[in-house]
Parts: sequence; C-alpha cells; structure tokens
Amino acid sequence: MKAHTIRAVVFDVGECLVDESREYGTWADWLGVPRHTFHAMFGAVIAQGRDYRETFQEFRPGFDLYAERERRTAAGRAETFGEEDLYSDVRPALEQLRAQGLWLGIAGNQTVRAGRILGSLFSEDVDLIGTSDDWGASKPDPEFFKRVAEAVPFKAGEILYVGDRCDNDIRPAGQAGMHTALVRRGPWATIQWNSPEAKELPTFRVNSLLELQDLIREFDGTRS
Repeated sequence: MKAHTIRAVVFDVGECLVDESREYGTWADWLGVPRHTFHAMFGAVIAQGRDYRETFQEFRPGFDLYAERERRTAAGRAETFGEEDLYSDVRPALEQLRAQGLWLGIAGNQTVRAGRILGSLFSEDVDLIGTSDDWGASKPDPEFFKRVAEAVPFKAGEILYVGDRCDNDIRPAGQAGMHTALVRRGPWATIQWNSPEAKELPTFRVNSLLELQDLIREFDGTRS
C-alpha cells in the first residue's frame, strides 16, 4: 500500500472556512462607523503590513478588543457565525478529503466561544478542533504550530496546513516543518497574493478548497 506524503489536512478558520464579512460589518456597527469606511481602513491596515487590530484603534484609540468582545456579549450582540457564513466549497471539500482517507483538523486564532460554534458545525466532519484560546498560544507563535503537531497523529512533514495569510499561516507552518496551502480569498490573501512570499512559500496556491484533493493526490504520487 502506497504511503501518503500528506496524511493530514488542518484548516485555519477565518477567511479559510468562514467568510468573516458579516462579522466585521457588525464590528463597524458596534463602533458606529459606516461599514464601507471600516472595510476600507481594514484593507489599508493590512496592505501596510500592520496588525488588523490596529483598524479599531484608528476609529477608537485605546480600543481593547477582548474587553469589547465581553461588552458585546453582555449587550446580547456577541460575535457569532453559522452555516450561512461558511464558504460554499467547505462542505464538499471536507467530504472529498475524508473520502481520500485523510485525517482532518481545524485550528485557528479563535475564542473559546468560537471553538464551541466550530464544534457544533464540524464535530462529525473533522478529527480535531483547536483554538488559540484553548491552547494559550496564538499564530504566528511557533507554540501554536507545536500544539497542532502534537494534536495530529502524524509527523509534521505529513501535515498540510491551509490558510489565507502568509504571515500568520504559511510562513510559520512551513517553519514548523509542515506543507502549506494558501487559499485566495478574504482581505489578506487578496492583498498578499502577488507578493514574493505568496508565490514562493506555499506548497500549493489555490482559489478553492476543492482543488486540494487532486493536488494532494498528485503530490503524493510524485513523492512516493
């Protein structure tokens, strides 16, 4: 029996599985800022290579994201997402990869609350759901990817980590010894797509998660 070079696929959450457009819109509403203005500033901050959280500082200096999350929850306006926020290729891609015999996981910079939502959406579809809040380590910290490697029952070199950011996903996962796939959607990948890192670092570059099945099969075939 031929051994897989890639035996596990682990997905980032935001802008990989979940379209966060609606959620960022609710943050604009919370700040009392027109949504198009918030999104324009968000894109500018990312294009400048700054932390996306600085977007909030532009509109409200001293803004504490964690404290505001708690205030939103107390006000009955907690951050949330659901089936309707998943990208359309997510369910069929997971089904394809599972049928291919791959071990599947989800791991991203998410809150404990988001982890519970992910559990309700994907508990029957994946083998792992891990969040930065649960692990006490956030991307791009190497500790986060160490936790991923410890949770997956295969070697780091047999893991494909799929994400939308070169800085938070592709570079640190690669440094941890994993294969990587950059998916082109959301603000980060759209802005970073033609950068040298986006062209050189990922094992795969995809426009849809549905491309992964054939790419992994071909990759394994050439290296077996």
